[in-house]
Amino acid sequence: MTTTAVRKDGPAAVTPTPTVGGHFRNYLSRVRGGDVGALPAVLGLIVLCTVFAIMRPSSFLSAGNFANLFTQGAAVTLIAMGLVFVLLLGEIDLSAGFASGVCAAVLANVVTVLGYPWWVAVLAAVATGVVIGTTLGMLVAKIGIPSFVVTLAGFLAFQGVVLLLVKDGTNISVRDDVLVAIANRNLGPTLGWALTALAVVGYAAVQLLRHRNRAARGLITDPLAVVALRIGGLAVILGAAVYVLNLERSRNVLIVSLKGVPIVVPIIAVLLVVWTFVLQRTSYGRHIYAVGGNREAARRAGIGVDRIRISVFVICSSMAAIGGIVAASRANSVDPNTGGSNVLLYAVGAAVIGGTSLFGGKGRVLDAVLGGAVVAVIENGMGLMGYTAGVKYVVTGVVLLLAASVDALSRRRAAATGTR
Repeated sequence: MTTTAVRKDGPAAVTPTPTVGGHFRNYLSRVRGGDVGALPAVLGLIVLCTVFAIMRPSSFLSAGNFANLFTQGAAVTLIAMGLVFVLLLGEIDLSAGFASGVCAAVLANVVTVLGYPWWVAVLAAVATGVVIGTTLGMLVAKIGIPSFVVTLAGFLAFQGVVLLLVKDGTNISVRDDVLVAIANRNLGPTLGWALTALAVVGYAAVQLLRHRNRAARGLITDPLAVVALRIGGLAVILGAAVYVLNLERSRNVLIVSLKGVPIVVPIIAVLLVVWTFVLQRTSYGRHIYAVGGNREAARRAGIGVDRIRISVFVICSSMAAIGGIVAASRANSVDPNTGGSNVLLYAVGAAVIGGTSLFGGKGRVLDAVLGGAVVAVIENGMGLMGYTAGVKYVVTGVVLLLAASVDALSRRRAAATGTR
């Protein structure tokens, strides 16, 4: 069905009228053409949650465990958000895990050993991340060393830097109340509801404004019913999450009350909104996708390719610094293992599982959040079921392999159907 808009200065313009059925058919067509987006991650998350809920209903579905999922996966998710920018260019940063450890060690030394305020320590940690990212980016973009080699060298070197900063194996405590609160305290129930309402209203405003602007320019828009469904879906999901998190989780209320949204959740949400805006609504973000899609074509179009390549490593290491701060907060300390072990593997896995392509040019910051949720659910659920670390690694590796396979097959399908 179409409508005819009559213009005074020319012939009638015919604009398709959006319908829910047409929107759904277009989505199915994109999926069949290889544009699966975050669909595998969402379906995987639903399946995993369903399985663990059936196997361990009293443990997995408890309010306390729901809150633990956010705090357990926060650091990995933040690092993965930074890795998305590097992966969009078809590059890799193997040093992100230990870079977060270096930044966490700087934080602990500044606030505990040197006695500076928490905000000075946070600035020092983030500045360290910026320096690390700039150095890595310059080596990759200006000297031409492959990112795999540069960041592998960083992976090895930063382990030594962490050891030096924590005095060859000692544990540096982080006791500052503000820093400890980041991953161990909760918002008040009222504040949690207020922020939820603000998020829903803000999202609704953005969606409706986008719909109006596209309609005013005569562009094809999503049906209002679909827009309303998105807004309603977000309201239901956030409302249900806040309701559960506002339940009392303490085993002894007389000693301490434990309820509310973990403070780290709005931190992740704000960073998600900021980086999503950067990627999708700025020329810088469009340049990142252009360089990731075809570097030479981007160079010929006048894009500063080297500047873009350096900047994504700066963003990645800066987000690693924030992830390191959250990890130090959750552990109340920093030790030689901070940022090590499986942190890097889980962070890369989170980005790829969420839907970011290893080949560059395709991905969103939201992918890191969805993939981080998948990784956290696997880690948490299998821990509740009593499986060993070896089994967890095997399952996570299989999930990562499946995600990479979906990415490769979807790209092949997109190339065959001419949609990419």
